[in-house]
Amino acid sequence: MQHINYYTITLLMAIESSFVPLPSEVVIPPAIWKAASGELNMYLVVLFATFGAILGAMFNYIMARWLGRVIVYSLVESKAGKLFLLNRHKVEHAEAYFLSHGKSSTFIGRLIPGIRHLISIPAGLAKMNVGQFVLYTALGSGIWHIILAAVSYSVYSQQELLKKYMSELSYSLLFVGVIFVIYLIYKYKKKKQ
Repeated sequence: MQHINYYTITLLMAIESSFVPLPSEVVIPPAIWKAASGELNMYLVVLFATFGAILGAMFNYIMARWLGRVIVYSLVESKAGKLFLLNRHKVEHAEAYFLSHGKSSTFIGRLIPGIRHLISIPAGLAKMNVGQFVLYTALGSGIWHIILAAVSYSVYSQQELLKKYMSELSYSLLFVGVIFVIYLIYKYKKKKQ
């Protein structure tokens, strides 16, 4: 929390919008909590988060446009792609979504978890107009960050309630995390068989 500032928000959101699976839900809420306590400005948090999202999305867009479809898919299927939790199905799904919804998919895709960070790849493969890509990415990311900021600020205003039930909430989140890890291990082992 003490290292969150506008630069780290921009950097982390750029990473989140690239192919690295870092959820924005890990970045925006702590930044908004700092803003609610007076250390940061809430509007600037949303602005810098959106700027970072554009930077990360541009990285994916440029790489996809420059490398082309064959190389992008071979990278996704490599060990490095698997390390970043990428697979052919996810990229094909993002590409099909882009093709069926056209340019607006860049805007809509920024609001959908799982597609959010990958929608830039089919936009680059399709050689979408850069200005339109940046505009739709900024609008979609901005709306998503405003939603996260509003929810985070609402939760911050309920601090007394959070403090009262913090241990129950912590155990519940830990339980959900353990179940998710067990699910991932099960899915990985089943896939290997």
